[in-house]
Amino acid sequence: MGGVVISNPDILSSFCVFKFCFFIFNFSGETLMASLRFPATALSPLAADIRRSCPATACRLVGPRRRWLRSGLSVRESRGPGLLPTVGRIRAETEEAIVREPMVPPYNVLITGSTKGIGYALAKEFLKAGDNVVICSRSAERVESALLNLRNEFGEQHVWGMVCDVRDGKDVNALVSFACAKLKYIDLWINNAGSNAYSYKPLAETSDEDLIEVVTTNTLGLMICCREAINMMQRQPRGGHIFNIDGAGSDGRPTPRFAAYGATKRSVVHLTKSLQAELQMHEVISVMVHILSPGMVTTDLLMSGANTKQAKFFINILAEPPEVVAEYLVPCIRSVPMNGSMKPTYIRFLTGLKAYSQIFSRFAFGARRNRYLIED
Repeated sequence: MGGVVISNPDILSSFCVFKFCFFIFNFSGETLMASLRFPATALSPLAADIRRSCPATACRLVGPRRRWLRSGLSVRESRGPGLLPTVGRIRAETEEAIVREPMVPPYNVLITGSTKGIGYALAKEFLKAGDNVVICSRSAERVESALLNLRNEFGEQHVWGMVCDVRDGKDVNALVSFACAKLKYIDLWINNAGSNAYSYKPLAETSDEDLIEVVTTNTLGLMICCREAINMMQRQPRGGHIFNIDGAGSDGRPTPRFAAYGATKRSVVHLTKSLQAELQMHEVISVMVHILSPGMVTTDLLMSGANTKQAKFFINILAEPPEVVAEYLVPCIRSVPMNGSMKPTYIRFLTGLKAYSQIFSRFAFGARRNRYLIED
């Protein structure tokens, strides 16, 4: 028989009251308050398996649970007798077995789609800061060329690269194995790989091949990378941070001439928020997913669509070279683990205030006219 769906509001309310009374019946005092602070999913075996522990000095747990760990009590000992003792024992043993390490620089960084454009510029900035970097791309030729240039500038012991198609789960899994073999762990994983198939035209005129390229790279590829990154980082004593890069359309505004691209970038925000909720639901405190917004960057991807008056106007006013954007973003990214924060962040280069200011300067003083492109 299939599962029962409760749709009647009265029945659902009664069920919720019953569940709350059940909690009161089984818990008392501080244990009751602790149980009400954590989601019900905390009692599941899955949550027990993925829970992590940390030294008292680096502990980010909140409420009575932190006191249990510091006082040496196991989760099972802290709860009333008879309520899921096996789950409590498994979680306690897991927390005792894995010691959380503080995340300190230099950081180990993995960037997808990092052989050109903003990805390559980010890699250079991390290397300038003294971090170790793994780059990747679908093109073996670009990986080899980028790796040669970076190693000539920063040395062979700080940067590695391999071919990876983010749309292929086996490729991404191999990338994880490669990164762990070279660096043992990854602190910062930046999902930069993206595509608009270098096509700016109405959706009605877009080919199947271009649509598949955009959707599989920007949506499927991002999901696969997030899955592999989360699984890897949960096993690391240092945990980790994942940064998903947004783009035009992520704020819900229309993107005519590249509707498919805009739709996939809108999904970046939803996916990231969903992953944040999942991690919180399962009480994963060692991994966090963030959003990174570079704004308009003068990459091949952007400039390939600069063939209309409106496009030229906004590119001249708002766009910046990859090096300028990366120089701003990298310190912001590094500050997240440096501050010990495990809260979701949305790091923006082109803020609304900055955009309006630059547009105003253009109308008031003619600033940035013909900066990159000759306007009609």
